[in-house]
Amino acid sequence: MGTALLVTVVVGSGIMATTLSPDDVGLQLLYNSLATLLGLTVLILQFGPVSGAHFNPVVSFVDWLLGHRSGHGLPLRDVAAYAVAQTVGAIAGAVLANLMYSLAAVQISTHHRVTGGVLLSEVVATAGLIGIIFALARTGRSPLSAAAVGAYIGAAYWFTASTSFANPAVTIGRIFSDTFAGIAPASVPAFIAAQVVGCLTGAALVRGLYPDVGQAADDVVVAHLDYRQDD
Repeated sequence: MGTALLVTVVVGSGIMATTLSPDDVGLQLLYNSLATLLGLTVLILQFGPVSGAHFNPVVSFVDWLLGHRSGHGLPLRDVAAYAVAQTVGAIAGAVLANLMYSLAAVQISTHHRVTGGVLLSEVVATAGLIGIIFALARTGRSPLSAAAVGAYIGAAYWFTASTSFANPAVTIGRIFSDTFAGIAPASVPAFIAAQVVGCLTGAALVRGLYPDVGQAADDVVVAHLDYRQDD
């Protein structure tokens, strides 16, 4: 549900942006980034206590990667389950946005995005996101994650050439809307590969800065209910 609503915010605000300012790409990006910043912040606050606000497969994977040796973080089987839920949710979110604007429910984007600079941007955007999330958890400041992650993604819309997808599930979901926020299927494998490189880079960076970061994996993105306990 969290990933679905995030994609609805991204795609829906992109459609509205092109409606309001059809000839001004700068304003379109401003509307889209502002809505995403605010929407992501609210969604983390809403769903964080239940699932940790894991709307992103690479965040869930790094949670396991850094935490499993010390018995913290998501089990690998749960990472796989999260990834399925995140991807299905992302597709549903794009369909919902299309329907709200009376467009065809399922579209396939024709927006090709791959260049060398764009892929480098996805590495940077994803590494930075991982670094922020896990540094906040390790230093006991995970309650700030909603504001910090929202602010980072909002800023990364502007300082990266890719507009900071930084999320494989969201990337797949955005295939299904041929609008301002869409991405052509042919561009998706390269984007996801860059995001994987970025997540591993971010994990290495945060482990170098905080060698015991795995101890804080249970607080990523924010501290949440441990549904594996009976109470």
